[in-house]
Amino acid sequence: MTTLLTNARLIDPEAGTEYRGWLAYDGGHILATGKEGAAPAPRVDQTYDCDGMCVAPGIVDIGVKVCEPGERHKESFKTAGLAAAAGGVTTIATRPDTNPVIDTPETLEFVTRRAREVTPVRMHSMAALTKGLRGEEMTEIGFLLDAGAVAFTDTTRVIQNTKVLSRALTYARSLDALVIGHPQEPGLSSGACITGGKFATLRGLPSVSPMAERMGLDRDIALLEMTGAKYHADQITTARALPALERAKRNGLDITAGISIHHLTLNVLDVADYRTFFKVTPPLRDEEDRQAAIEAVASGLIDIVCSMHTPQDEESKRLPFEEAASGAVGLETLLPAAMRLYHAGQLDLPTLFRAMSLNPSKRLGLPSGRLSPDAPADLVVFDPNAPFVLDRWRLNSKSKNTPFDGARMEGRVRATIVGGNFVYGAL
Repeated sequence: MTTLLTNARLIDPEAGTEYRGWLAYDGGHILATGKEGAAPAPRVDQTYDCDGMCVAPGIVDIGVKVCEPGERHKESFKTAGLAAAAGGVTTIATRPDTNPVIDTPETLEFVTRRAREVTPVRMHSMAALTKGLRGEEMTEIGFLLDAGAVAFTDTTRVIQNTKVLSRALTYARSLDALVIGHPQEPGLSSGACITGGKFATLRGLPSVSPMAERMGLDRDIALLEMTGAKYHADQITTARALPALERAKRNGLDITAGISIHHLTLNVLDVADYRTFFKVTPPLRDEEDRQAAIEAVASGLIDIVCSMHTPQDEESKRLPFEEAASGAVGLETLLPAAMRLYHAGQLDLPTLFRAMSLNPSKRLGLPSGRLSPDAPADLVVFDPNAPFVLDRWRLNSKSKNTPFDGARMEGRVRATIVGGNFVYGAL
């Protein structure tokens, strides 16, 4: 059945444009788009009037933690899928730090099959780079690729043995596999829960210097020069790390970088009352770092914006700040939080969706993130100006650990379309 979305504000991150027009799709793929009054829309079986709302490629979120298997009380594939659909996320790349760790083809096949059974959005799994995430012995990267792994990562557990990491990078390069790293110097960052500085001293919390991120990135870049591997830094959050990233790209290394929406919209001062929902990894940074990161996203130096969705139950968070678990849920808050940057005039919508849809699709080798003909009809229809107050208890995620609880936000998803089918909302 052919479908037409009319009277829409089309956000095309590939062309970097935004215009009033229409979009037609059929059989799960986009047929054509056109500007209002410039090109006649084709005849279709059904038509939806978007009433001036934005239509953009669905968000592709890298680094989502789904706690199945092992910790379904925190998040399951079903609840993560519902949360993603409600947040305009049409594709998820999940992390391997589950229990057991996703480090064998059998475990990977289990989670892939489970996700397909209960999830309304597309899900792809990343696999561990080393067995058990212990940083001692690399996994069977070739077999895991054959089983469907889209990338390899030890998540926030930094591989300290450089020989192990160099061998893994060399082997990954021979198979054209993507490795995702977490740039941190593990000695400096061990036990820290806040970024170092006067504010951390006043709060009496163990801190880490922003240089820990720079040092970790420098090491990984050196190994990339040695191995020629394909690499993505999961989060670059400090101004001091940006020059090293820029040099690496200028020198032709196959490197990209991401950042979480929390680090783009919050800063270290939000930790003022010790509320543990603001404890994330790496810790929230100074305002100067936040502004530098926004500029890096605008210029394309930082390629990807993600949620770093990390569910934690109430018992893990109801502890003193130093002892509480790190992480925040973000599948449903990624889009409205990103609208803060749009309404502040810092990032326009094509730039935001370049970072949230197009670039992550390119990095994972997926056809999504585009409005071009034959691209998947994975779309989000949203009103960027719709105001609301976030109530964490109304989130679809099992865990409710969001730093935006009670915050006034703008930007509501009206419909999410995956493969041409409405999986959330209606028009």
